[in-house]
Amino acid sequence: MGLKRMAAGNPDVTYDNLLYVKRKYIHPENLKAANVQVVNAILKERLEDVWGHATTSCASDSKKIGAWDQNLMSQWHPRYRGTGVMIYWHVEKQSVCFHSQLKTCLSSEVASMIQCLLHHATDKDVDRNYVDTHGQSEIGFAFCHLLGFKLMPRFKNIGRQKLYKPHHGMTDPYPNLSPVIAQKPIDWDLIRQQYDQMVKYDTALKFNTAETEAILKRFSKNKRHPVYKALNELGKVVKTIFLCDYLIHEEIRQEIQEGLNVVENWNSAIEFIFFGNNGEIQKNQVEDQEIAIRSLQLLQNCLVYINTLKIQNTMKEQRWLKKMTHEDLRALTPLIYNHITPYGRFDLDQRLAL
Repeated sequence: MGLKRMAAGNPDVTYDNLLYVKRKYIHPENLKAANVQVVNAILKERLEDVWGHATTSCASDSKKIGAWDQNLMSQWHPRYRGTGVMIYWHVEKQSVCFHSQLKTCLSSEVASMIQCLLHHATDKDVDRNYVDTHGQSEIGFAFCHLLGFKLMPRFKNIGRQKLYKPHHGMTDPYPNLSPVIAQKPIDWDLIRQQYDQMVKYDTALKFNTAETEAILKRFSKNKRHPVYKALNELGKVVKTIFLCDYLIHEEIRQEIQEGLNVVENWNSAIEFIFFGNNGEIQKNQVEDQEIAIRSLQLLQNCLVYINTLKIQNTMKEQRWLKKMTHEDLRALTPLIYNHITPYGRFDLDQRLAL
């Protein structure tokens, strides 16, 4: 909206005050540290009786934000039919976004997913991640398995997925599965030969000595690389095991769907907060774009923080917790904004223990 319009709506500050604060304090590193502090505060103050047990899962998804064509990061998105940039979110079960990443429309979502899981810098423990169809691949399954994460995607094209047999002759005992079993079996010898190299690349990702996007681009340009082939074979193994569990157990499909619904709810709140300039990024500098995205993340996390404390206080003071059923608690979310007007000032009607 601009600093002048913000100063005109608040008599306590002037344009010069806001300009000084922006130049001195509003930087991507400071905003990331602020988000980490707010996320850790939410995780610390959250009551288990209201929000349930703390989970070690998260969901990730991307959201397209409009941007001008002069922007060097702007690209045409073939799926959303528009020019802009992508934001990749990592959202916890109770609508807490602990990491965000600005990316181009054609960059790899798998690389963003791995990068966020490794370097979110919060107190959140993650061992499984829910993604949609575009956030998974055989290479993604392999990297997540070696790094200690469980990749759990929702397959839109489940009918075209293939199961890989461990060795020749596995099709005969299962004649009903022959249409979905791939012809070539898993090359276990290649995995054994390149195991040390695969661990080397995973260690580089874990200690942030190499960018995930750079490694995946290197492999995509040379798919005959032996390490790429070994990772692809390992990914086929992990993916086949997951597909069997995904098809057998209905609770796994419900768990993944529930996690991805939280991300969709997070994306729906973006239009409510990020409404200035028609919801478009009109900055050409990458640093300014990161400031806009991380400021959006900070505002939504602060909204979740305030709502979490207000809901908890209401539950304790008015004894609503005893009246809540299991379905009521399951539908409870701190990401609500109907009680806030984006054009004015929001005053708390109670003192919160911040």
